[in-house]
Amino acid sequence: MTELAKTFEPGSIEARWYAHWEGEGLFRPQRSEAEPFTIVMPPPNVTGSLHIGHALDNTLQDILTRHARMQGKDALWVVGTDHAGIATQMVVERNLDSQGIKRADIGREAFLEHVWEWKAQSGGQITQQLRRLGASCDWSNERFTMDEGFSAAVTKVFVELHRRGLAYRDKRLVNWDPKFQTAISDLEVETRDMAGKFWTLRYPLEDGSGAIQVATTRPETMLADMAVAVHPDDERYQALIGKYVKQPITGRLIPIVPDEHADPELGSGAVKITPGHDFNDYEVGKRAGFKPAEMLNMLDATAKITQTSDGLIPAELIGLDRFDARKRVVELLEGEGALVKVEDRTIATPYGDRSGVVIEPWLTDQWYVDAAKLVGPVLDATRSGKIKIVPESWSKTWFNWLENIQPWCVSRQLWWGHRIPAWFDAAGNVFVAETVEEAQQKAGANVALRQDEDVLDTWFSSALWPFATLGWPDQTHDLQRHYPNDVLISGFDILFFWDARMAMQGIEFMGEVPWKTLYLHGLVRDAQGAKMSKSKGNTVDPLGLIDKYGADALRFTMAAMESQGRDIKLDEKRVEGYRNFATKLWNAARFLRGNGVGASQSIAAPEATLPVNRWIIGEVVETLAKLDKAFAELRFDDMADAIYHFTWGTYCDWYVELVKGAWDEETRAVAAWAFDQILVMLHPFMPFVTEELWHSMGPRPYDLIVAKWPAPDAQADPRAAWEVDGLVRLIEEVRAMRAELNVPWSATLAPHVIGGHSGMVERMAANAATLSRMGKLGGAVSAESVPTGSAQIVVDGVTIAFPLGEAIDLDAEKSRLAKAIAVAEKDRDSLASRLDNPAFTQRAKPEAVEKARADHDARAAEAERLAAALARLG
Repeated sequence: MTELAKTFEPGSIEARWYAHWEGEGLFRPQRSEAEPFTIVMPPPNVTGSLHIGHALDNTLQDILTRHARMQGKDALWVVGTDHAGIATQMVVERNLDSQGIKRADIGREAFLEHVWEWKAQSGGQITQQLRRLGASCDWSNERFTMDEGFSAAVTKVFVELHRRGLAYRDKRLVNWDPKFQTAISDLEVETRDMAGKFWTLRYPLEDGSGAIQVATTRPETMLADMAVAVHPDDERYQALIGKYVKQPITGRLIPIVPDEHADPELGSGAVKITPGHDFNDYEVGKRAGFKPAEMLNMLDATAKITQTSDGLIPAELIGLDRFDARKRVVELLEGEGALVKVEDRTIATPYGDRSGVVIEPWLTDQWYVDAAKLVGPVLDATRSGKIKIVPESWSKTWFNWLENIQPWCVSRQLWWGHRIPAWFDAAGNVFVAETVEEAQQKAGANVALRQDEDVLDTWFSSALWPFATLGWPDQTHDLQRHYPNDVLISGFDILFFWDARMAMQGIEFMGEVPWKTLYLHGLVRDAQGAKMSKSKGNTVDPLGLIDKYGADALRFTMAAMESQGRDIKLDEKRVEGYRNFATKLWNAARFLRGNGVGASQSIAAPEATLPVNRWIIGEVVETLAKLDKAFAELRFDDMADAIYHFTWGTYCDWYVELVKGAWDEETRAVAAWAFDQILVMLHPFMPFVTEELWHSMGPRPYDLIVAKWPAPDAQADPRAAWEVDGLVRLIEEVRAMRAELNVPWSATLAPHVIGGHSGMVERMAANAATLSRMGKLGGAVSAESVPTGSAQIVVDGVTIAFPLGEAIDLDAEKSRLAKAIAVAEKDRDSLASRLDNPAFTQRAKPEAVEKARADHDARAAEAERLAAALARLG
């Protein structure tokens, strides 16, 4: 039995217990015959550090894992990191730049050596930070998406997809990052509202009969225009459909085509079409009959102007940066009289989230996966319930995206990553194989081959995470037992980029869904509900919160605030409050030990005869039922609420107080057993403090992390519940009355039970000592009417009066309450009037409106409370 310090200091406890758990192999105890439970951690970037989103995501996963482990299951939480192609390459390039070394100068192989060296030195930071959070993953089998076995799986999947006709090479528009010179995913594009301009241009008709006006936010792209689109029902332009306009600057003749993309209500109703540099225009161009190979390209990989295939761009523009070209194009347009007007606009502009430069839609040859052919079984699995989405409200979004899925671009123009297993001969023929030897065999012995320079998108490899981490393509023991996984915990922001693709690849290669339940949590926002960002300065460092309040407090905050379908508004005061909860538990353990209460020797509830002991056993049973229901429904806030209120309120505030001074053998046994149940039920949420207290209460044959989930083998006792709950209600009412009326604790009050309710008099007489200690009450008497100058309460339908005598000045107290009520009602009504005003609710910031609502509710409640207090005085 360890000695408990007077104050709870989480730092040393956390480090000591985590090292013990990991060193003893307790995160994955040997249970090869037990029911499996499997969850995979979304692999954090190897470049990453723990942010508040990780803290939420991994806390929820750890709660489920620890709970399953305590249920006796073979609980496997797969852990590992993602190679994070573009992020890692950027970090290493920046390090090399600081040494005066350029990637292009040292070549691919040498650069990759530098990446592996960096990974060995700095790549494990986030895994150490996850340990500080208390993540009980299977570190002994930690994976990395570029490790040898995983890489072999990635290669095999790509080759097999190609063999099945599901992976192919095509020329399409992509998000192009001119700084990194690679395609990037939609997830890596962030849209910023920027001050810009709206240029209206005049394109003359070829026959000289007039002109048509078009508007653009990117005038330089007119150098690659291929058409002007008008709505087929727009009467203004029906006679012009099929005619040509002659572009200024280039002199290019381009057709006027009908397309519903053109909005007659927007601007002139005519739209310039640049298929090679705009996603909407690309689709219009295809509908107009332009093949991708025919679409004009006016930019090189660095976003400098390059000559189009028709050679019509003036020489002076070739080689200019896109933004310099924009200025010069506007000058040339103005010189030709083709610039009609310029308007200031706020433009939604796409930026690379890591490069910080404007992204260009760019037409390139890339590798694609035919997602439309993979998605059918995923839709079927979701409709049949094989994949359950929680909360169900996300199902509509899931179906909408999957039913309208586009080809998936899986190639990236990087060096760090899984190099695409495709080889080209001099004629451009491609040979896809798992090894160069197999490719050579396909091509012929004397054919010179060069491997594709591109690598696969990191989402391609991470899509294999649920099965490749378990040893696939080898049929390992873990793969056979732990696929499909039980549940995936994911942020909704990667629903399509990762979750959907895991579902596609899992069903395609394993024949089964990757997980049975997909749980989507919201974002962690600041206390006012604003999205966190470095630019706003409102980000929260989880490690700083752990340093200040302990990991247990942060974990419990994440669970308590995780409500299905809602974002979390993280207020540091909540974390502080749950640190106080851990302190409350600590102090309860010290108090129990000081009164001879030690470790319970029973999993089942002990025998009890006293009502208060039968009551607390029943409360454990009911709390466990609430917890089990919440776990089954993945309602983390309900889980936290159940164990918090039982621990703080029912056990610490009431049971311990009710039995104080009456520590007989039965009560010590029941108090010890109930406290053990608290430690077990609370462990998945607050593992460190519960493990420390588990061992502090007395000798244990095993650690709490592998203890059995409660099985009380008992039922709630309705008679004991009626008796003790009634006593609790009585004391609560008495305390509330004393507080509201400022009755000093030094005054002992004489309760008068009105109307001769003998049952209440008997109950109060039986608990006289407790009522004296916890309510400062004297003996109860029956009375036919309320004595003059009394305060009144009603408990279980019975009126109890308390003559106040000299305890307070009744008239002064009535006056004080009346004034306070008037102030509260005035504030309440003023706020109500403000909230009824649309000018406020529609124009004010959302957080201001929400604060006004909260203030209104608080003042309304205050007015009601004060009115009730005044009513007590008659």
